[in-house]
Amino acid sequence: MHGQSDRCSVPLTFHPPRFMITSRARRRSIALTATGACLLALGFHTGAGSASGQGAPNDAHDGDALGQQDVILVTGSTSGLGNEVARRLAATGAHVIVHGRNQERGMALVREIEESGVGSASFYAADLASLAEVRSLARTVLENYDRLDVLVNNAGIGSARDGRQESRDGHELVFQVNYLSHFLLTELLLPRIVESAPARIVNVASAAQSPIDFDDVMLEEEGAIGRAYGQSKLAQILHAFDLAEALAGTGVVVNALHPATFMDTGMVRQAGVEPRATVDEGADAVMQLIVEPVESGQYFNGLEPARANTQAYDEDAREKLRSLSRKLVGLGPPEG
Repeated sequence: MHGQSDRCSVPLTFHPPRFMITSRARRRSIALTATGACLLALGFHTGAGSASGQGAPNDAHDGDALGQQDVILVTGSTSGLGNEVARRLAATGAHVIVHGRNQERGMALVREIEESGVGSASFYAADLASLAEVRSLARTVLENYDRLDVLVNNAGIGSARDGRQESRDGHELVFQVNYLSHFLLTELLLPRIVESAPARIVNVASAAQSPIDFDDVMLEEEGAIGRAYGQSKLAQILHAFDLAEALAGTGVVVNALHPATFMDTGMVRQAGVEPRATVDEGADAVMQLIVEPVESGQYFNGLEPARANTQAYDEDAREKLRSLSRKLVGLGPPEG
């Protein structure tokens, strides 16, 4: 981990996005002027675009590389961890695509970012319980942005109300919202992410991991619904490992993490659990995987590399999940 004094010393194997922060990610207020020389030395760029509002394109993407602005999509950024991460990213001068279901909260965050005078933002609504809405979100992003430097797959639910529920597409709800819709979104946006490399993909998973039973992925057996959250989060880790391997050499770094245990979020409070960590702690961990020199294909527990459930390292399990996921979202077998 580089300290502030050697921030401009970047290993040749490090593929960072085009922005950096001055010190530890836990500082919400970024001293951009102090990092200008380092950013230029590294060949990165920042800049505040003028885009705002739902569906607004970012005009700052036209022109040469020095005039471009980094574009970052954070799913589930209208509240909780995603909201804090979006604020921090905008403070670096990036353009943040805010995603969520609640337009009022989404537009409030866009206004807050725009009024700060640093960075810019736009809001797109999509319900991850609908694969059609995920496809619409991806299509709109691709239409409005010619680059995507970072994708943070953060949105999620802890459990379905009243036990097992199905999505609009007939899949177990937690599996779809937490994992399957992010799998589809990532696949649809992947060509643009690769074109924008160096780039990052971060899957916000959890230390609560349950092995996937490929004979009952939709948790229809009696008592299986208790594995819903853990299964969906382990699936995110398998996805990150699988993607990191597939994208080796492209300049796209893919990792997964457990940000913090029982952060003070609405989801934790609704579950009746006493918070043990703050959203700031979780945001520190997510920001590290976006801005720090980390190798691809890892799982982090907070700020430290950790060992995930054994199934995450099973190549057969990853292949099964990949094939099943493509089938469930209607992508068909991969080319080649």
